[in-house]
Amino acid sequence: MQTHEIRQRFIDHFVRNGHTLVPSASLILDDPNLLFINAGMVQFVPYFLGQAPAPWPRAVSVQKCVRTGDIENVGITTRHNTFFQMAGNFSFGDYFKREAITFAWTLITAPVADGGYGLDPERVWVTVYLDDDEAFGLWQEIAGLPAERIQRRGMADNYWSMGIPGPCGPCSEIYYDRGPEYGVEGGPIADEDRYIEIWNLVFMQNERGAGTSKDDFEILGPLPRRNIDTGLGVERVAFLLQGVDNVYETDLVRPVITKAEELSGRRYAVGNEADDVRFRVIADHARTAVMLIADGVTPGNDGRGYVLRRLLRRIVRSARLLGVDKPSMAELVAVVLDTMGQSYPELVTEGARIERIAVGEETTFLQTLSSGSKLFDNAVAEIRAGGGSVIGGDKAFALHDTYGFPIDLTLEMASEAGLTVDEPGFRALMTEQRQRAKSDAASRKHAHGDLSVYRELLDAGPTQFTGYDELATEARVIGIVADHGRVRSAGEGEVVEVVLDRSPLYAESGGQESDAGVITGTDLDLEVLDVQKVAKRLWVHRVRVRGGEVTEGAQVLAQVDPVWRAGARQGHSGTHLVHAALREVLGPTALQSGSYNKPGYLRLDFAWQGGLSAATRSEVEEVTNRAVLEDLPVRVLHTSMAGAREMGALALFGETYDEEVRVVEIGGPWSRELCGGTHVLHSSQVGPVTLLGESSVGSGVRRIEAYVGMDAYRYLAKERALVQGLAATLKTPDADVPARVADLVERLRVAEKELEQTRAAAVLSSAGTLAESAERVGDTLLVATQAPAGTSGNDLRALAGDVRGKLGQQPGVVALFSTNGDKVSFLVATTAAARDAGLSAGALVPSFAAAIGGRGGGKPDMAQGGGTDPAGIPAAIAALRGALAP
Repeated sequence: MQTHEIRQRFIDHFVRNGHTLVPSASLILDDPNLLFINAGMVQFVPYFLGQAPAPWPRAVSVQKCVRTGDIENVGITTRHNTFFQMAGNFSFGDYFKREAITFAWTLITAPVADGGYGLDPERVWVTVYLDDDEAFGLWQEIAGLPAERIQRRGMADNYWSMGIPGPCGPCSEIYYDRGPEYGVEGGPIADEDRYIEIWNLVFMQNERGAGTSKDDFEILGPLPRRNIDTGLGVERVAFLLQGVDNVYETDLVRPVITKAEELSGRRYAVGNEADDVRFRVIADHARTAVMLIADGVTPGNDGRGYVLRRLLRRIVRSARLLGVDKPSMAELVAVVLDTMGQSYPELVTEGARIERIAVGEETTFLQTLSSGSKLFDNAVAEIRAGGGSVIGGDKAFALHDTYGFPIDLTLEMASEAGLTVDEPGFRALMTEQRQRAKSDAASRKHAHGDLSVYRELLDAGPTQFTGYDELATEARVIGIVADHGRVRSAGEGEVVEVVLDRSPLYAESGGQESDAGVITGTDLDLEVLDVQKVAKRLWVHRVRVRGGEVTEGAQVLAQVDPVWRAGARQGHSGTHLVHAALREVLGPTALQSGSYNKPGYLRLDFAWQGGLSAATRSEVEEVTNRAVLEDLPVRVLHTSMAGAREMGALALFGETYDEEVRVVEIGGPWSRELCGGTHVLHSSQVGPVTLLGESSVGSGVRRIEAYVGMDAYRYLAKERALVQGLAATLKTPDADVPARVADLVERLRVAEKELEQTRAAAVLSSAGTLAESAERVGDTLLVATQAPAGTSGNDLRALAGDVRGKLGQQPGVVALFSTNGDKVSFLVATTAAARDAGLSAGALVPSFAAAIGGRGGGKPDMAQGGGTDPAGIPAAIAALRGALAP
């Protein structure tokens, strides 16, 4: 049975039993505690916590999940994956244990012809919590399981919570016996490789308090409503039903390994465990990377982007270790798109963008590997010069952490060079880094965003947004929230949150900043500082009480600042125009990945590799303003998500949309996007659009900024005044200003170069005089002096080399210092005779560096560094003299 069919059978089974199908949420659901969605229930957390009413009594979903806490172990075992699909059924105060067990048992054991999975009932085992006699009895009653195939386990295994205060409860896990060839008898307690877990049924019935571990917390009492949360591992069921040993051999993963075999010329599962690990890493990470990019993640240096970058670079590294010596990412991505596209159609439509981002990161990393190899070669040469044979853990860590050079490549190349690596030292530094990261994460971790203060307000129903049709709305204050919780009133000078039953004020979302405005009433004046949504349903207005007292239940008039709204509409519609222009100029894959707009200004991030030329930026600007000039009609329509996809409406990566969506068209299909923002009625109302610039904000992501409307006019007016001022100063026509400035810059460059050559010649001419001034310290000639201020590092090096050469065959040390403001540069050089006598430039640096508040180092023949205390140069010279004294 193919994985796509396994997914569909799960969905069909629960839809037949009254569940609403809820699409998978984006992997980057907005949650302060999660980089990625890592469990099927995450998007339902507000309903389980009672922070918002569930839209349905029971639901079913197949959720995309990513877990990356232990990336290094991927591939080492065949059970660990970073991306997986979690199928689940959920009850929000509806059914409980009996129904949950019945639904699960029916699906897994019903014949394939009847819509089930057809698993052998005699090979099914389950576990229950220690004292959950009810679940124990239900498994006997419903499934007919004998007592010996129902095992009781403790809190660490069979009691679920989110790891933080909130809902919790016992769970019952379903296992399948793969047979004696996979391990010993005795059920899950004896061997979880033979008895593989496929489904976990969580009976959410209690509330837990704070604790320090999975089994160390207090049960505070029962929940007001009991819930069901289950999770079936789609990939695990797949390898059982497909008759293979593990997930890497299933229909969605094995094709990636097959492609890696073709690219490398090596074979999987032929007895080379090291190669097998690399094949599995490629297959796992390729799937995960594709899914992350599809949901809007781009490679970066922190957060989600850093995880994606690590995954992609581990693919490149593993392919290299398999002997692949050419770029291969495009072919691997193509396989994932082909195998996963049936379940996730967006992968097909976004395939070109996904491939471009993945290939771009591969190209960058291959260059990194090249530069890292050079750094490695330098480290090897230095170690051999010093007579060593071990690459220090600090150097291996620097290669890994600073340059992204993988440790296993360092180990492999060290072995080829006849050296070893201080791997324990490297691992110790990695452990320190992880501990710092964990400590930082622990300090930030807290209970799921507390919306309980809004719970009653949410239960009362959503805020009615009237701002599409009017700028002033009569409303009632239904709640007031201060920093310490709900209050009944707030007086002059206080800043509080006011919740209205109706509001024309736009709440910040979709990249559009919230409206400015006021809320007034009888002897009441509130300045609106910000408007935010809570649970997508409640408009929360942060206000300053400028006069009077606001009370719960008061009748008020909420008003949008009309000038602000006019500018906001220009900014948001302008964003759509620029987006459409980018796609017209660059092609359909130049898709928006984020935006921000406010009156007079817009910023748009889009997927693209490499900067845009001046000509391309000019063309985008021209296409945008041509759309303004053509006075295109703006149309808003409401449709289903499926209908929006059918008409080709664009959605923002990473956003979660309701089933009914709002589509904004400008010029028909030319610009058609899902959008909840406020817009102009005709494109001409946007006014002029002036691009300010374009830059990189991460690998494969560019950012374009622009002014619109009067702000664009004011910007152009300032630019005109600047050009006219330059023209007057240079006494040249406006049109000739660029050429005149370029000529002046070139003349200045030539003059500076001549000046630099003159200055360098003057510095170098002093070499003979300095050599003649050498003083004898013991058996060593010492030249230690301060060079003219501003002498560059290159000039210091050249001067020291000349002075050293003039000392002849005698043991000699040259130490030159130069200042630039409050900074000190120094360079130390030794003659061959000095080195033969045991003197090392690098070893001499610590003897005097502290005197100038500095540090440095280098090789025996030459060392350099810097400091922050120019006044300490005489003391540094004295310290160096003392170090050479017998």
